[in-house]
Amino acid sequence: MFRLRYTSWDGTQRVRLDPERIFEEFAEALSGTDDVREALDWLMRQGLELADGRVMGLEDLLQQVRQELEARQESVNVDHALDGMQARLDDIVRREKETLNGLEQPGEAGAEMREKKAFLGDLPQGLSEAIEQIDQRYSFEDADAARDFEDLLGELDDIRRIEDFQKRWGERLQGERSLDFDETRELAEQLEALMSMQRALLRGDLDDIDAAELAALLGAQAARDFAALTQALSMLVDAGFLMQREGRLELSAKGIRRIGQLALRDIYQSLLRERPGGHETRRVGAAEILPEGVRPHEPGEALDLALVPTLMNAVRRAPGKTLSMAPRDFEVHESRQQSTASTVLLLDMSWSMSWEGRFAAAKKVALALESLIRTRYPRDFFGIVGFYTRAVELRAQELPEASWNMGDPFTNLQDALRLGSDLLRRHPSRNQHLIVVTDGQPTAYFADGRLHCEWPLSFGGVSRRAAQETLREVERVTRRGITINTFMLDDSLGLRAFVEKMTRINKGRALYSRPDRLGEYLLVDYLGRKRKKV
Repeated sequence: MFRLRYTSWDGTQRVRLDPERIFEEFAEALSGTDDVREALDWLMRQGLELADGRVMGLEDLLQQVRQELEARQESVNVDHALDGMQARLDDIVRREKETLNGLEQPGEAGAEMREKKAFLGDLPQGLSEAIEQIDQRYSFEDADAARDFEDLLGELDDIRRIEDFQKRWGERLQGERSLDFDETRELAEQLEALMSMQRALLRGDLDDIDAAELAALLGAQAARDFAALTQALSMLVDAGFLMQREGRLELSAKGIRRIGQLALRDIYQSLLRERPGGHETRRVGAAEILPEGVRPHEPGEALDLALVPTLMNAVRRAPGKTLSMAPRDFEVHESRQQSTASTVLLLDMSWSMSWEGRFAAAKKVALALESLIRTRYPRDFFGIVGFYTRAVELRAQELPEASWNMGDPFTNLQDALRLGSDLLRRHPSRNQHLIVVTDGQPTAYFADGRLHCEWPLSFGGVSRRAAQETLREVERVTRRGITINTFMLDDSLGLRAFVEKMTRINKGRALYSRPDRLGEYLLVDYLGRKRKKV
């Protein structure tokens, strides 16, 4: 679970964080999932590409942790870590035995001293066990040895830890340099901290990572990147792109609009690189005035008068005289003739759309078209229908988190055509279009009010009844004057044959497109239709 940390700029963060750029990275991550949290998790793990440089993600930090673990394992060993402590105990026992020898008497009087010597000569092999046994069952005769033993007893907990550390790590630590007791204790603490950090990074649990400890183990740059990652999340909320609702992060209205704008920008950039051709029309329709251009008026056309150029023509024609107008003085604004349109995008959400980035590309196109129409053509209607085993209407606020549906693997294009035409009926215009984006032929349909699903006869084959019922729906849509344009994301013979039947009935167009070119083709197609009267 993500928790937001708010931190002030203290001068150590060398990469300046920009919420707009961070959101662009987030939007890209969201294109491949249907969950805000998963997209944030991906962003945190992969890091940020910002104008000032790159911020390492959790995967990079995890790799550094693993490298640090490997470096320590390859360079040192702990085979002799307890030699010093063992030597201290041996010295204490030796001095105690010498004292006992001086106190020993012949006969029964020396029996106690002989028992003590026998006890010290039969101590366990393990260092911690020997110390525990002396502490529990022995009283010293030598005062100096007793004081030294008390000092050694104070190290017992660390000795136990080092013994356990040797059992767990001894075989993996095979470097040339042997560590002493203090060095081994420090190494054990470092490795434990690295292992704990590794577990936290794998879980994505940032609260379990201590920034100061991170700096000590991986360096100042890693600590700065970690601080930037945690700050990035809070900046998305502060900027209004995300919001907290019932304990979880969600896209705000601003975030949804921005995702559409980014999708449109990306597609436009591709169009500019490709420089596709475009042709205007002078047929009569709702005109978009282009104030930057004027031309002489032609008899019979609409008079979108450019007043200043018209008056200047009259003055130049008869300077110094009473102003009089003649037909040849008239100048009009250039215009681009357009007509309103109602368009519904039918978006295949079946499981196969998850392959090769198909659904991510299709979703980006839907977001871009919604943003384009809302901002540049507000008089037009644009709807979105997602279809898998059945069809559902997708609203703009639902689209960024929409995803392909693995639980309903069938393709019900018939239901999508029906729902799309119903939406067009509620938003009538002279130009009505259905845009189909799919990678497979239909395998589901409704008949007599019941849903039917059928697998193809073979892989890539035809589901005959589903195809027949879908083509009947195409005929109904065609009788209503609705044009169907189909963009195929798979070039299988079965899909091509089915779409060709659709186009023969509807007289629309069909085009095969790769996922990475879908946005360019669809946007050019839509803008092309906006420039002419269909």
